[in-house]
Amino acid sequence: MVAGAILDSSGTRILLARRARPAELAGLWELPGGKAEVGETDEEALRREVAEELGIDVGVECELRERVALSDELVLIARWAHVIAGEPAAREHQAVRWVGAEELSTMCEQGYLVPADAVWVPELVARLRPA
Repeated sequence: MVAGAILDSSGTRILLARRARPAELAGLWELPGGKAEVGETDEEALRREVAEELGIDVGVECELRERVALSDELVLIARWAHVIAGEPAAREHQAVRWVGAEELSTMCEQGYLVPADAVWVPELVARLRPA
């Protein structure tokens, strides 16, 4: 599985999507992304998933340092990305929003992020430049 740490054009905010399902994660915020299809690279999967779910085209960059084991067979990675075209829209999520470093940290501390994505918050915050 691959998630996108999608930066805005200023590099000061990151895109989060509010989950609609499954029930145990509904209402929590996450880095957008999804599962790779057979034969698909992580980069291809991320581009396809955000196009389908958010209606945007992204340029995909390097991988974040930490990998998250979701199960014995499933690993979640995140890649830095930036919007090339389109405006994010919640097609499969409850909502989408851009957040800065302080708000991201607060959301994590208050338990508003999916647990798997919380591991990346220190690296995300370090990369976001103050507004």
